[in-house]
Formats: sequence, C-alpha cells, structure tokens
Amino acid sequence: MEKREVILDIRDLKTRFHTREGVVHAVNGITYQVHSGETLGIVGESGCGKSVSMLSVLDLLISPPAEIDTEAIYYKGENLREISKSEMRRIRGSNITMIFQDPMTSLNPVLTIGFQIKEPLKLHMGMNDEQAAQRSAELLDLVGIPDSEKRLSDYPHQFSGGMRQRAMIAIALACNPTLLIADEPTTALDVTIQAQLVELVKEIQEKLGMALIWITHDLGVVAGLAERVIVMYAGFVVEDAKVDELYGNPLHPYTSALLKSLPRLDGTHDDTLSTIEGMPPGLLEMPKCCPFEPRCEFAVDKCREMNPLLTEVEPGHSIACWVDMKTGELR
Repeated sequence: MEKREVILDIRDLKTRFHTREGVVHAVNGITYQVHSGETLGIVGESGCGKSVSMLSVLDLLISPPAEIDTEAIYYKGENLREISKSEMRRIRGSNITMIFQDPMTSLNPVLTIGFQIKEPLKLHMGMNDEQAAQRSAELLDLVGIPDSEKRLSDYPHQFSGGMRQRAMIAIALACNPTLLIADEPTTALDVTIQAQLVELVKEIQEKLGMALIWITHDLGVVAGLAERVIVMYAGFVVEDAKVDELYGNPLHPYTSALLKSLPRLDGTHDDTLSTIEGMPPGLLEMPKCCPFEPRCEFAVDKCREMNPLLTEVEPGHSIACWVDMKTGELR
C-alpha cells in the first residue's frame, strides 16, 4: 500500500482556560497525525476536548482566557505555531477549513448565502465578482442545493436546517482544501438529513481527495465513515486504531463501555444496553492518575497512582491503559 503524506502532525497539544473558578485543563497533551486523503473520526463525551483541540490547531480560541501550549503543530511540514496571524488566516481559509455544529450561529443572518460563499473565493483565490458568483453556484450544485443561481441571493433564514448545513459545506469547500474538519455538523438535524449529509461529505471527499476529520459523540456515524478512530476522554487520547479494529477489538475500558451502550442490529448483544456509571472528572485539576479510573471496572492500584501514556500495544493500535481487559493483568 502506498505510503500517504502526513499533512497534519499534532505534538503534545495542551489547551487550558483561565477562569474565575481556576484553570480548566481542556486538552492534556494529545499527539497524533493525519495523512492525505484519510478520514479520521474523533469521538468522546461532551467536554472531552474534541472541538477545543481542533479550535486550538486553527488558532480560533480567544487568548486570554485560552492558553495553548504545544511542542509543534505541523501542516505539511510548516509549524503553525510559528507563523504570523495573516499567514494563519490564509491557511485557515484555503488549505484547512472547518464546518461548525450550528449553521445558524456560523452563517451571518444579514448577508446572503452568495455573499458568504463568494467572500473566501475573492479573498483567497483572487476571483472577481462574476467568477466568484459562477463558482458559488457550482458549489451549491455540488452540495445538492437546487436552483443554485437563484438561491445565492437568499438569506440563511430562507434555508431549512439541512440546507443551511449544505451551504456551510459549500463555503468550507470553496477553496479546495486539503483538510476539512467537520465539528459535529449533523447534531441539530434529524436522522434522515444526517444520513444524507454524511453520504454527501463522503462523496465530495472521494471526488476531491481531501483529508477529513469528523468530530462526533455518535459512534454509529463514525463506523460508516472513518478509516481510523481516536477516542478522547477528559482531554486525553485513550485509544487510537483503525475503525474495524476499534469496533471489533476495543482495548481500552472506556471504548469498550461506549460500544456496549450502543444498540446493535446484528444480534451479537442482548436487548439490554449497558451504562457507564459515574461522571467524567472535573478538569480544574490536572489528573494525576488515570482519569477513567473511578468509572472503570478493571481498575487496579496502579491506575490510582499514575496516568498511563498512549502506547502502541498492537500494530496500528494504541491505548492509554495499564490493564489487559481480557486477563485483568497489568500490561
């Protein structure tokens, strides 16, 4: 198999928020790579650091209160933490783009859809108004919005929720990015529209050959979309594996518990869904032991003494756990 280029290389990323209550440790030293054309799913409970980590990569957090600390974040070999604000805006608008959760808060309600799609085309691609309008209509066609030329003059409130999200995808694709980050883009939509948008993004990705990071709490969506999955908990990456391996052979207790809480259609589980007892830890203090230990049925004394590092335990399969779930023994 041909080796793919590393386009995003995140090294020991930490993000903290300074608040009146104290310092919130939102992201706690995550490291991973994304390859060209790859589809990476990032999953975990709300508040685990999924979205904050991507906003940190794109330098979209307000500082203060946010504080980003990292060894490096490389995009195609260039350290994004060492470039100017204007250069970062150029990369963010053309090479790496992001679809946000709620299109109603991401789209400007007083500007037409056409204006909002044309803006990055003029800014980053140097198009004039006529060229940008033509390209904008093509993008609306690409994302499945009919009567595209007429719809360019409409405002966001004239679009349904699913159509607004399609418009957001069109804006994100305007400059042919090499990496698209989708931050729970289907959360506010009904399941049929969700399925349509997931299929749409898959088709566009195959057509354009871009890499995709899909952030979600929905393991069902990731199963049919991603090649590789990263599981986050309390600001840490706790498991990183190919999608088939992760679903068929989860090695971290948290991943295993998440999968057991999903309904199954293949008859491999009984009708009773499992739950994960307890709550995620508060992040005002940096965890000194395994953050999942209070909720983990496999926890041993070492779990309460030291936080395990993310370690490759099988080829292409890494976990942050001291215990082998199959034997109950320390690794």
